[in-house]
Formats: sequence, structure tokens, C-alpha cells
Amino acid sequence: MPDALSYDRVALRHAGAITDAVGPVSLSLAPGERVLLLGASGAGKSTLLHAATGLFPVSIPGDKRGTIRLQGQPVDSRRPADWADTCGYLFQDAGVTLAGFTVRDEIAFSLENLSVAAAKIPRMVAKSMTRVGIPQSWADRRITTLSGGERQMVALAALLAQDAPVTVADEPAASLAPSVGRRMADLLLALGCSTMVVEHKPGPILNRIDRCVALGRDGRVMAEGAPRDVLHQHDAALAEAGIALPLATRLHLAMPGLIDPRMPLQDALACVPRSRTERLRDTVLPIAIPIGEEIAALDRADCAPPFGPVVLRDVSMSLRAGEVLAILGPNGAGKSTLAACLSGLLPPRAGRRTGAPGAVAFQNPEAHFSRESVRAEIEGLDIAPEGVAPILEDWALARVADQHPFTLSQGQKRRLSLALLAETDRWPVLILDEPTVGLDGAAETALGRRIRVLARQRRGIAVITHDMDFALFVADRAVLLDRGAVQSDCPCPALMRDTARLAAAGLLPPEAAPILDWLEAAC
Repeated sequence: MPDALSYDRVALRHAGAITDAVGPVSLSLAPGERVLLLGASGAGKSTLLHAATGLFPVSIPGDKRGTIRLQGQPVDSRRPADWADTCGYLFQDAGVTLAGFTVRDEIAFSLENLSVAAAKIPRMVAKSMTRVGIPQSWADRRITTLSGGERQMVALAALLAQDAPVTVADEPAASLAPSVGRRMADLLLALGCSTMVVEHKPGPILNRIDRCVALGRDGRVMAEGAPRDVLHQHDAALAEAGIALPLATRLHLAMPGLIDPRMPLQDALACVPRSRTERLRDTVLPIAIPIGEEIAALDRADCAPPFGPVVLRDVSMSLRAGEVLAILGPNGAGKSTLAACLSGLLPPRAGRRTGAPGAVAFQNPEAHFSRESVRAEIEGLDIAPEGVAPILEDWALARVADQHPFTLSQGQKRRLSLALLAETDRWPVLILDEPTVGLDGAAETALGRRIRVLARQRRGIAVITHDMDFALFVADRAVLLDRGAVQSDCPCPALMRDTARLAAAGLLPPEAAPILDWLEAAC
């Protein structure tokens, strides 16, 4: 049988670029194989997936060299849309594929395009919703009323309804609550599936992966093989390339000889002497910052999205100078709505908001861009000319300074949108909505440290995230939203150890939970 998907000496270059975005690379996806594609932000992973059905260079302008085949047929022998019966694509941003219909219509859209008999479509739509865990009561909800994670669930349901034999998925779990992300992995990476998936945080899916391919910063293959072999044999090189590694592997690199990454973390910690308590604490927890005065507060607030119903009632909470607050909860719990109210962008339906003005780094980074280049965006901050270059360097954007912001990788877009808010002192309150989506391991670590620097500048910062380890690394305090209310408001480590409360909200403990238990026992 021919490969499900193959790239033969493929190099891809975006229109107007002076260097290749990726390649040349040669790699393949065998029938029934599950391949994980790793690489730093900007290494060309998404561009490779765009080329799988010809979206690049047909719809995304650029130049392609080499040959790409789907089930043995050259990709450029058909239009991208004509490959829908062969290859399903789950984009990094669900908004790319959703057309703004109701949930039912979105899922039915792909079936209609495949000329499925009208009488069969309702049953197939209901089945796909059930598989993903979407309540049937959502069928008539407009897509515009859904949260980012809920839209990703609908995009997944539409993909499953398409029932193509080959799937490519670009960070499919990035916006999903952990329990929903696990269901996604069960569906996309079941035995026998032909799936190529990109994930910056691969730990939860490694046991479902047959082969791992890692791209270096130059866009070429730097390692390939069984996932555990790649991670264990190339750990230092992968870390140097900015690729996120499982926590046990990172600890092994930080404390050679003490942590065996091949063992379960809880067992590996048994070999760590108590003299390393401070080193372990600094690995997973933020360094304490004195907390100052209250700078923003909600008092008995009812929070609702624009033109939508109230999703949170009677919320009273505050944010203090120098404090980093994690806002956690399942998809659709109202996290982004709460953030908009806390920042002052959205007035509460009842109750009141008081305090300093705030800004929100939106889930969609493109919402922040209005200029013709990355450099022009930074210059628009009214920074002295000599200050522009250091900011571009600090945010790893110097190499793409003259590109249009919309041509950047998702991780680069994320860094630019965050820089536009962080590099000005205009906002005492900053809300970061899913800031780690699209970021590689190095960029995520750098962002976590920068958030703590901003907190030391006496700003109040709230971080909305489904990444429990990132929340633990940056936040002093955490609030848990579920069932229309604040279910918990406590120090972040305390919530992370409350497995029952997390489970009730469909969340999972962080990967670092065994370290929290180890630290508790050491005290």
C-alpha cells in the first residue's frame, strides 16, 4: 500500500520571504500510523501541514519544491477542496474552518460538501456530537456564542463526521480543557488511525504515538524514531531547539544523575535528597513577590458576553498589585467573560467593577494587529527608536521584523500580541487569555519569567489557561470557575493538589503534582 501521506525533498517558502519556511524534508505517514511532529515555533510545522492538501501554495501564496503525495497521488493533481474525501484537517484556530452557522449546521456542512444523502445527515451529526461530548442541546446554538474551546470541539466533530482516511491536526488540544483534550486524543489517535499531529506539549499523547519527527530551528529533520527514543537520546538537543519536553526529562537535564526520566516521576523523586528542596521548588513554583494594594475588583458582579446570557453570577473578587492570578475552568465556564469584566472592557450586568484600567491579550492574536510589519507594530507603541531593536530581540521577533504580522507562525503572532501590551506601562491590569497556545517550550518558559517581571513592576496580572503546569509556574493565586460561579479562590498550589475539586470541573492535576506532594512532605 502507498503511504497515507509522504513528503519527498520538500521545501516551502512563503511569498515575499527570502528564506525557506521549512525544508528540504523527506518524511512519511504510513497507513494506520500515528506521527507526532515536533519543532520550535516558526520551524515550519504548520506550513508542512498546510501543504498536505495543497492549501500551500494554492490558497496560501508561496513556492513549493519537491513532491507531496496523499495515498500515492500527487497533491497538486487535485484542488485542495477535492481532497476532503481523503484528508481531514483540524486547524490550530477553529475559526479558520467554522463558517458561523449553528453547531448542527457546522457539522453537517462537510457532509453536504461530500454529497451525503440528506436523510442520513441528522443521524451522522448526532453521532459525531456524541463522540466528541457535545450535548445535543447545543445543536441550535450559534457558533458566535461559543468559547474558543467549545468552537474547537465543534471543529473536531465536523472533522469526525467527514470520516476521511487520513487526518492532519495542528495543536488540536491547545484550547481544550484536559478532560476534553484526552477525549480528542482518544478519537484522533486511536489504533489504526492514519494521523499526523503537531503538539507543543506532547506529554499527554506520547503513549498514543508510533513515531516522532522533530524539526530543528532550520526547518529540517533533526531527529526521528520511537517517541521515547527521540526524547531520551536527543533531550539536550531538543531543549536547545526550543522544543517542550516532559517534566521528568527537563528535571533530568537540570539535575543529571538524580532524576531518571524513564521512571514515573513519583518514583524518580524518591531518589532526590532533601537538600534539593529549593531547587525543585524553583522549578515548578514562582519566586514570591510582595503583594501590594488592590488595583481592580468585582463586587457581586453578574458577567455576560456581549448580546449573550449571564454566565457567572454574584462574583466578588479582587486583583492586587504584584499578584498573578490564574483563572481556571472547563470550556465554556466563562473565563474570558470574567476577564473582560475584571479588566473593565465589559461592564457587568449587575454589581460593579472598580479599579485601574486593564487590557486583554485576546485568544486570537491577530485582533491586536493593525500595521504593515512586526517592526511597525512595535514602533506604534511610541517607544524611542533605539528601544525597538531590543524589544524585537527580547521577544524573539528580530528575524521576522519586516514581515507582515499575518504571515507569522501562530507562536510568533502570540509573542507579538503579548509584546504590544507588555512593553507599555499604560495598563496597570493585564489579562492574558490562553497565552501559551502556539508557543514552544523555550518561549513558554520565557513568557512565564516575563509575567513575573511584570508583576514585580506592581502590575496585576490574570492568566486564563488550561495548562495547569504553566498556571502553577506563574500564579500566586487561582480561581476555579464552574457551573456559573466561582467554586474556589485559594493559593494556586493548594488548588492544584485538590484533585477532587479539579476532577469535578473536568480538569486534571498538573504534571508537577508529585513534586508538590514531595515538597509538602519535605516541610
